[in-house]
Amino acid sequence: MTTVHVVVPDGIDDPASPSGGNRYDREVCDGLRAAGWQVVEHAVAGTWPTPQPSSWSALRRVVDALPDGALVLLDGLVASTASDVLLPVSGRLRLVVLVHLPFGLELAAVDGARTVVDAPRRERAVLGAAAAIVTTSCWTRARLLEGYGLQPAHVHVAQPGVHSGALATGSAAGTGLLCVGPVTRNKGHHVLLEALGHLDDRPWRCVVVGAVDREPGHAEEVRRRAEAHGLADRFVLAGPKSGTALDDAYCGADVLVLPSLVETYGMVVTEALSHGLPVVASAAGGVPEALGRLADGRTPGLLVAPGDAVALARALASWLDDEVLRRSLRRAALERRADLRGWAATTADVSRVLQAVAA
Repeated sequence: MTTVHVVVPDGIDDPASPSGGNRYDREVCDGLRAAGWQVVEHAVAGTWPTPQPSSWSALRRVVDALPDGALVLLDGLVASTASDVLLPVSGRLRLVVLVHLPFGLELAAVDGARTVVDAPRRERAVLGAAAAIVTTSCWTRARLLEGYGLQPAHVHVAQPGVHSGALATGSAAGTGLLCVGPVTRNKGHHVLLEALGHLDDRPWRCVVVGAVDREPGHAEEVRRRAEAHGLADRFVLAGPKSGTALDDAYCGADVLVLPSLVETYGMVVTEALSHGLPVVASAAGGVPEALGRLADGRTPGLLVAPGDAVALARALASWLDDEVLRRSLRRAALERRADLRGWAATTADVSRVLQAVAA
């Protein structure tokens, strides 16, 4: 049995702070165990991805305690800015970095937090010293190769999987809009709200499922804008949900709306498709990759340019006004649902990378 030490941010199982990266880490850890790996998890406390000195100290204590030659899979949220900690041990440990988001290339605008101004230098150094890199989309892999000049043979893709979900019942009018993701600037809720402001004559209702404490100033701004536009009773910030509660939110909706400005894959897209929900989204990063296409070229959703509220309003108007389009997209979503990959495939991809490094 081969041992892999997995370094993750503290709190990946906290139901109050769900995220795609946390779900990915948990599914992979559990999947590797099921596949016969001995998985030793190290949850590192810290203000990732904008660490304070105490965060790096906590990580240093973890890696310094690992035996020489240990195989270590590090979440990029922890690893990407920790060059001062990881470079000194890269010669005696076999480091594999799992990159959910290339922070040095697409730094989020974090309200009220200290950003790491030299993140590109730190991330480039960490990834250059790693024995292998796992990305969660082909788009992310391409960005890393282009931006950091890494060896292509060292950068791999393990797209997220999805669990099969119960089919959404849907409504004839398609007025139930669902947006899933923390209320942060990069998730584009302000763009969605602006788009919906153009559609206040239609009987839609949008439920936003996601944490409001990541960027509380921005979340409050979104809330104030909804009230100022008279949309507060139709644009509902429902807070974070996970497990059965999240499944119920998908099952009770007609369409997923994802207005992200930055998105490396978009796990909520495949989650929505697993429930048979079509998607209206921005074509940010890896979102088109997650949405996918059917063999005949059809897509189970509509894509618009990131940040374009007018284009998003037009797409949503088409969904709300055109019954034929709704039926077509719903059929496409059901067909795409049958082709979605499970988490076992993701685990197998990660396992192959780890086996190669271990060998």
